[in-house]
Amino acid sequence: MKATQIKAIINANVFDGEKVLGKKVIVFKDGVITSICDQLPDEVDEIINGKGATLLPGLIDAHVHTSVEFLRNALEFGITTELEMMGGFTQKGRDNQLKGIEDIADVRSAGMGLTAPGGHPDELIPKGEGIPDFVLKEMEKMTEEEKAAFIAAHEAQRTEEETGPDVTTIEGAIAFVHRQINNGADYFKIMIEDGAVMNAPGLPMIKPEVLKAAVDEAHKLGKIAIAHILTADAAKTAIEVGVDGLAHLFIDRPDWTPELIKSIADKGIFVTPCLVLNSSIIGKSACHVAHDERVEHKLNEDWKMTMCSCFNTFPSGKMEDNFNNVKDLYDAGVDILAGTDVSVPVPHLGGLAHGVSVHHEMQLLVEAGLTPIDALKSATSITARRFSLADRGHIKEGMRADLILVNGDPTKNISDSLSIVNVWKEGVSYHKSCKVS
Repeated sequence: MKATQIKAIINANVFDGEKVLGKKVIVFKDGVITSICDQLPDEVDEIINGKGATLLPGLIDAHVHTSVEFLRNALEFGITTELEMMGGFTQKGRDNQLKGIEDIADVRSAGMGLTAPGGHPDELIPKGEGIPDFVLKEMEKMTEEEKAAFIAAHEAQRTEEETGPDVTTIEGAIAFVHRQINNGADYFKIMIEDGAVMNAPGLPMIKPEVLKAAVDEAHKLGKIAIAHILTADAAKTAIEVGVDGLAHLFIDRPDWTPELIKSIADKGIFVTPCLVLNSSIIGKSACHVAHDERVEHKLNEDWKMTMCSCFNTFPSGKMEDNFNNVKDLYDAGVDILAGTDVSVPVPHLGGLAHGVSVHHEMQLLVEAGLTPIDALKSATSITARRFSLADRGHIKEGMRADLILVNGDPTKNISDSLSIVNVWKEGVSYHKSCKVS
């Protein structure tokens, strides 16, 4: 559904995804921004007064694992697009599971990531038959139509895994790539994870030459390739096999980090640090964010519990190393994207929640040394550009009217991004819980 009325937002300070425009009139109709001007046009059906507020492009989370309900949660926090890094929302999945559902963030997906049998993320998933308990709990919130579509997708995925090729071989990995692309994957993902920082050392891994063959095949099919990495050694392998982006920041900082960062910069590879995840892995919860008065009323008890928990699998890690790694990458000219790796509400995957964690991530990016404007760019225009989402991430004529209005000025104080007044997706309002101050 797209808003058919002509709407105009007036008196708001506008950040267009790249820079601050100052106070502008933003007009939108049929889900698209039609005009950016100084004077209110004569023909307008609805006027939104943004005095004292800042208008931003809808935010993008560059790393999630999601569901219909989680897409709803994201939208409430102004995240109008989630990029799934492993899951079922490829084009085929969207057609089967999301048709007719409007009150959710838009989503793109890698489909299933290339990993060895028993490799990451198997160590994070409770063992047992059938659908895990935490998924069954989420299914209770679904409509009958949503539940039927989800079960059908789950069964199809299980059958696909059971009948799939041996992905540890070059031929099997290439066949796996084709299967994901045929399902409508928007990009391709590989796993380079030995389990060292996940408290699961010795995880099976796919050989670099096989990973390279898969990455090359994805490129031949016109898709970018992204690597899961959590260490500098894994990042080095990812660079060697030719990926376009790193879905995480390496959590360690060996003495050869400058050479690694130079290599990332020289090859034009982007990095999605997921500082909120690394903080959780090190043992820090996000309880202070969960209990922020602007957040708490939007989270159910399961998500509050999850945010007040943490992975805590690598307590010897240091956030200072992570902040220095991010700042050095940024200073080297590497594109930094805002992502979270949020998935499901269970304590051992703690410190994260859909939607709110993007705002927390931007706060941590600023703590690492980025300016508030740079952090906002990471969650809007930079991510849109690197994932070829040409219709969003900016406030420009002809772009989707994916917008978030917030009290204050997050281009100066990044925390103001959480002071949400309203959210529009394709021009339709989905949030009216507070007033402009």
